[in-house]
Amino acid sequence: MFTGIVEEIGEVTAVAPSGDGVRLTVHGPAAVSDAAHGDSISVSGVCLTVVEQGEDWFTADVMKQTLDMSTLAGVDAGLAVNLERATVAHGRLGGHIVQGHIDGTGEVLEVRPGAQWSVLRIALPDHLAPLVVDKGSIAVDGVSLTVSAASDPSTGSGTGEAGSGTGGGHWFEVSLIPETLAATTLGRRVAGDHVNLETDILARHVQRLLAFAPTHTNEGGSR
Repeated sequence: MFTGIVEEIGEVTAVAPSGDGVRLTVHGPAAVSDAAHGDSISVSGVCLTVVEQGEDWFTADVMKQTLDMSTLAGVDAGLAVNLERATVAHGRLGGHIVQGHIDGTGEVLEVRPGAQWSVLRIALPDHLAPLVVDKGSIAVDGVSLTVSAASDPSTGSGTGEAGSGTGGGHWFEVSLIPETLAATTLGRRVAGDHVNLETDILARHVQRLLAFAPTHTNEGGSR
């Protein structure tokens, strides 16, 4: 479990095939400062398990499903990544509850720089759009952010593949303060980049509960 407060920007230093997945080696001194074998570390929003480690690096396996759902597909050495250690029960929840379970990816449509901040508009798959609400929480590349604007529910009619940043035109915006721009990889994003998305866990549970809600019919048989 994470909070979406990035602790450092790390770097992928090696990528090796591992069955139908890959094994990543990541440079991250802060992330491994108190890590142990089996600990969880968020890598740009993806929860990975430490299998080996050194003084300033760790290695983790990434299975095919994770590659299919996230921007780690096609990852190469030299990629900058956001790193966060799993939160502790007595720590402060500085962001929001983040599981590190990616829902899919989005595409940066626009970056609007301002005097003190930048606004990112990000396209998201249609099936994720109902889970994103103005002033709600979302994790983008593992960064806890507040949605500052969202497309109208009537926007778009595409299906949007799971894990894909394409859909029928749905989007949301986040406003990034200077600290976020400097302390995370989001400050380097440009239009066309793809980012990992994790929607709010409470919204996902509500959506699932509603899917099982009983439907009622009147005597005439109409709903």
